[in-house]
Amino acid sequence: MSRIGKRPIPVPAGVTVAIDGSKISVKGPKGELSRVLPADMIISHEGSELLVKRPTDEERHKALHGLTRTLVANMVEGVTTGFKKVLEITGVGYKAEIKPYGALLSLGFSHQIEYKAPEGVKITATTPTLVVIEGASKELVGQSAAEIRSFRKPEPYKGKGVKYQGEVIRRKAGKAGGK
Repeated sequence: MSRIGKRPIPVPAGVTVAIDGSKISVKGPKGELSRVLPADMIISHEGSELLVKRPTDEERHKALHGLTRTLVANMVEGVTTGFKKVLEITGVGYKAEIKPYGALLSLGFSHQIEYKAPEGVKITATTPTLVVIEGASKELVGQSAAEIRSFRKPEPYKGKGVKYQGEVIRRKAGKAGGK
């Protein structure tokens, strides 16, 4: 039995869950999320908990059991508290400006990069070098952060670039001096 899959998912007050076959919709204070889950998995709403069950002990069903439970748990957590990623921009002249559509990034190129945020993702900047990405969907928040980071990944010699907050960049020594 999957240790993750058999754990019940608590549904807090103020969150409504609608199950229609293999489609699940979760609505809460931070937004609404819906997803089509694997058709084999059985999802039941019992009291203030959601349970995910698998039909057989087949390898495929075992693999999908924990995955399905985690996807549903992330949906419930997303509509109640939301998800957040923080990016740090390091480098002389590197900065981010927040625009209504997303962010305008200056990352040392000859041009600025426009990043259009997907629907349901909010981008803010506490300082020009600290970008906060928030949203209800864990996937969209993580994907948006990864896309912004990919514009200028941190390099190991000076540490310039876009990195996650708390990420450690292993620095290299560089050239040794003359003779």
